[in-house]
Amino acid sequence: MIERQSCSLSQARRLVRELRTPQREALPPPKLRSYVLFRVGLADGYLRFSSPIGPVFVALNTCGISALERAEDASSFEARFRATFGRAIFPLEHDEAPAWTRQIEAALQTGQAPNLPFDLRSCSPFEQAVLYKALMIPRGEVRPYAWVAREIGQPRAVRAVGNALARNPIPLLIPCHRVVRSDYRLGNYSLGGSFNKRALLQAEGVDLALLEQLASRGVRYLGSTTTHVYCFPTCPYARRIAPEHRRPLSSPAEATRLGYRPCQHCRPAPPSGQGPDFAR
Repeated sequence: MIERQSCSLSQARRLVRELRTPQREALPPPKLRSYVLFRVGLADGYLRFSSPIGPVFVALNTCGISALERAEDASSFEARFRATFGRAIFPLEHDEAPAWTRQIEAALQTGQAPNLPFDLRSCSPFEQAVLYKALMIPRGEVRPYAWVAREIGQPRAVRAVGNALARNPIPLLIPCHRVVRSDYRLGNYSLGGSFNKRALLQAEGVDLALLEQLASRGVRYLGSTTTHVYCFPTCPYARRIAPEHRRPLSSPAEATRLGYRPCQHCRPAPPSGQGPDFAR
């Protein structure tokens, strides 16, 4: 009896001590913590999408889309993202993502993403200028690296343009696959090399066989003998030129000498008097 009372008294004292001791605040579930960090801009979330070259992971945050990558699995993507950007990342449910996320799937299939927000904070101002210029190249058309350099006001920075496109954190959605060498050779591509670059351009309707044939003859532009306008071969206006009115041209200098003016859509060279021939 005495032992039972002693035990009860001991339990009561312990209970009083516990009640007097401030309790640790309960931690929220890890998923909730990650979502809160995402909402306040301290972490990125990601979703998995289908694309013309297979499944891709797309990272996004409150500023916009921050990365796109092919990866063996989600863990590999998360590890590379943390190593590259130094931020936390976690999987999102589609109903947790911003409303504009619904446009990503359509953009991946159509190759057109004019209204999607992009987070390019990891890129230098020069790299951002290059990527936003690449974003303006229409589906089914290609432009040389030299064209991008000229368009951003850095005509001598052709190699730097190539390096910036190679580091594009959001390929497919920012279509660096539409930028090729001046002789229309494709060059490399971060999402699977030239094989995938070729597949993407062919899916968009680019006639690569024609480009290669023209390049082998030293032809870089096509002029119309009726309008006296010249274009890049993939320009929609160039494709409308009837064969009997098509004039092959090797350079803007030759075009100018023969009385042709640059197309206002594809802008193969600056208008007359606005700079030297950088598009060769």
